[in-house]
Amino acid sequence: MLCAVWNGKVIAETPRTVIVESNHYFPPESLNRQYVTPSRTRSLCFWKGVARYCSLEVDGLKNPDAAWYYLRPSPLARKIKGHVAFWRGVRVEGTPEPDQPADSGFR
Repeated sequence: MLCAVWNGKVIAETPRTVIVESNHYFPPESLNRQYVTPSRTRSLCFWKGVARYCSLEVDGLKNPDAAWYYLRPSPLARKIKGHVAFWRGVRVEGTPEPDQPADSGFR
């Protein structure tokens, strides 16, 4: 299991992430949304598209724009659509779980 941790709290948790440019992108359903608030900040990546940011708040401490995601990534980055990556002191901990083998159909 992989976890994004900040200020002692698990911000996101998932068996596997998508890794792009050494960043772990967590699926949107893995977020503990109680710690995440949207930001007005945007940035442009020449090959992924427009990134939108979120801030974190845990136990009264704020970490502005510590997470980002691509709502409408370019076709080259489609696998990270809606997935969230972190920086600014957010640690990614743990080990990804192995992929499950496909059912062979034999019983």
